[in-house]
Amino acid sequence: MAQTVPRTEATASSWISRTGLPWFVATADLLMIVVAAVLAIRFRVSLSLFTSASDLLENTTAAAGFLVVAWLLVLITFGAYDRDLFGAGTEEFRLVVNGSLVTAALVGVCAFLLKFPLSRAFFVLLFALGVPLLLVGRVFCRRIVQRLRVRGMLNQRVILIGTPGYISEIYAVLRREPWLGFHVIGCLVPPDYAGMVETSSGIPVLGLTDSVREAVDTFDADIVFFAGGAVSSSTELRRLAWELEDHSRVQIIVAPNVTDVSSERVRIRPVAGLPLMHLGRPRSQAATNSAKRIFDLLGASTVLVLAGPTLLLLMAWIRLSDPGPAIFRQERVGREGTVFSCLKLRSMVVNADDLQPEAAEGHVLFKDQRDPRVTRPGRLIRRFSLDELPQLWNVIRGDMSLVGPRPPLPQEVARYEDDMLRRLNVLPGMTGLWQVSGRSDLSWEDTVRLDLYYVDNWSMVQDLSILARTVTAVLGSRGAY
Repeated sequence: MAQTVPRTEATASSWISRTGLPWFVATADLLMIVVAAVLAIRFRVSLSLFTSASDLLENTTAAAGFLVVAWLLVLITFGAYDRDLFGAGTEEFRLVVNGSLVTAALVGVCAFLLKFPLSRAFFVLLFALGVPLLLVGRVFCRRIVQRLRVRGMLNQRVILIGTPGYISEIYAVLRREPWLGFHVIGCLVPPDYAGMVETSSGIPVLGLTDSVREAVDTFDADIVFFAGGAVSSSTELRRLAWELEDHSRVQIIVAPNVTDVSSERVRIRPVAGLPLMHLGRPRSQAATNSAKRIFDLLGASTVLVLAGPTLLLLMAWIRLSDPGPAIFRQERVGREGTVFSCLKLRSMVVNADDLQPEAAEGHVLFKDQRDPRVTRPGRLIRRFSLDELPQLWNVIRGDMSLVGPRPPLPQEVARYEDDMLRRLNVLPGMTGLWQVSGRSDLSWEDTVRLDLYYVDNWSMVQDLSILARTVTAVLGSRGAY
């Protein structure tokens, strides 16, 4: 059944999401800008950025208050506090950076034209510190918002519109990603499905597609989500939008029949009144370029040198705790189906393969949180993914990459369907979207979806982001066992 929340509770939560979130984020921005201004005043002389620095403390202090207000006003003008920005996507950060750069340009031009004696060191430090602090504050706010949404707070009430099949697909995504804050209260279906009480996924049917305004008023919806089959023509969609014109708080979202495509591959180009979506080609071939290989070599070599002492200590502990080799070699399938020997610190007893639990039968990907085969040092190294340190040598040899899909076992590949074989178009990785999204807590379907998303939407920026998120995932040890 669809998730249900008492209407009064959900309405209060959605009101806070609409009204309270912008104020919460604006307060955080104000705090960060003030901190940047204080630090800029404090260090403008001690850092000696410029050889000639006159005593402009009084002017600088007076200007600081004006700049704090001006910076916030520019961010407001750029739409950095629109309620649909928070919690997901990169648009929020882009607006903050662009608004900050415009603020710096305006301040510089105004100080020059008005011949105001503004400290150059203060000006440089203010924006050099302020922009990173603003971004850090936004990330911190985003984490808070996402955690509250996962706990059922700050949600927005959503009505899905479309055919039952498309509605179920959208609902599956929204249910899988609760941090988005979309609470589905029901759906509207075309007249062909009149009489339906609920969809196969358990979403209550609130009415037909021609009763959008009535459903919004009755159920106090915040978002109207048009999926496939919602309307028969663009004219019908335009008329339905007209009906909601006076509902300023209601958002209209249209989901195209395109999923798991990164924003870098999508470009909207209006032509003759048609919002044409240009979809870039999948990027699996780009993920095998020489730049990524050089990055892998440098990164793996550096980490291997730094982690060398830790690796040697762990190997000694494993040998002392349980007789047998410290390094475990296992056949894994790499790029284009090539089988290679994947290196790991041994975390199980020597004959672990002969003792594989019966529960593993029928599972493509199996891990047991209380696997009795795991040794005492193995529990620690698996919790923090230290057993994967020897794979740095696999990266140097070219069998693996620092970032990529999870390296599968041959028996797993034997069960792959055609779409899953695309995972083998790139080198497997020590870490990847699977690693930073829950690891063994994920279902097999989610693991495949994340790996295919990585293959089709590869970029160096995404690799760097995954590496940064890996640190948090490893320290949090979520899904690691």
